[in-house]
Amino acid sequence: MTTRLTILGGGAMGTACALLLAEQANQQVSVWVRDVEYGALMQRSRENSRLLPGTRLADNILITSDIREAAHDADYLVLAVPCQFLRHSLTQLQRALPAGVPVISVIKGVENGTFQRPSQIVREILGPRSVAILSGPSHAEEIARRLPATVVASSEDLELAGRVQQMFSTERFRIYTNADTLGVEFAGALKNVIAIATGISDGLGFGDNAKSALMTRGLVEMQRFGVHFGANPMTFTGLAGMGDLITTCVSPYGRNRKVGFRLGTGEPIGKILESMEGVAEGVATSKSVAGLAKQHALDLPIMQQVYEVLHEGKTPERATLALLERPPRSESAEIAAIVEQVPEV
Repeated sequence: MTTRLTILGGGAMGTACALLLAEQANQQVSVWVRDVEYGALMQRSRENSRLLPGTRLADNILITSDIREAAHDADYLVLAVPCQFLRHSLTQLQRALPAGVPVISVIKGVENGTFQRPSQIVREILGPRSVAILSGPSHAEEIARRLPATVVASSEDLELAGRVQQMFSTERFRIYTNADTLGVEFAGALKNVIAIATGISDGLGFGDNAKSALMTRGLVEMQRFGVHFGANPMTFTGLAGMGDLITTCVSPYGRNRKVGFRLGTGEPIGKILESMEGVAEGVATSKSVAGLAKQHALDLPIMQQVYEVLHEGKTPERATLALLERPPRSESAEIAAIVEQVPEV
């Protein structure tokens, strides 16, 4: 029996998901590309030449800019558009999608203004349904080249998490399940903000010691944020948290790290964003995180400084001083506070 999957978004990650899903012969994949002209080019050339050049799209992948054609008879919907565009895209899709279709999100962000996670936006626009989150260290460029990768599938619907595990798994792509959907979704969004910070550090030439400190202390902030909203702190030590954080902060493919690096070398954020192919989710997410931190009195110094550099014109040098001049703290006390939040097994 053929399983039909519709992917919303023809960027690098949407294309990488299509390549994974198409490896199983019983899966038919449709990819909706917003840009009509580029979608037609992808369909003809069987390649995403702009973002994943040199990788051929399998014959069982349909590329279309007709959202009704893409969603026709879909058994599953995969979301791979930037978080800030998700609400508009789902509104366009709403009438074309068959009722009750489960949703799989690979989006890593938090919506500005509403502060909603992708899974919340899905249920608001499409109504109650099963939603799974697929997240972890998974740069599209490496997936397209069939390099080994391991991620997690998380859902309140454990049966759906298991099905996602089966549908996406290949001999080079391994998937674990994780029941903490809230933590997995937050981890994927927050690590992008920390990656901008480590990119700034690299751009300023601060070296490996500073970068390691930012990643370690950034992980603490991710845990602190997640625990406040009910996530399991241990999720942030796994693939969706620490695993994805490492990849995003050190990889040459990471768009968020690239944004930070260019900021560190003195480029203005407007020029950086205008010249980029694809979206660096951490730029918008930093605004949502700063808003939530203020609303809930959360201590997130690294993420706050990233927000001020991106959106308030603060220089990277001044942001660095603001972090280094903070009063001394006890790491042991912070670890103990997080451990206290770990649920009993």
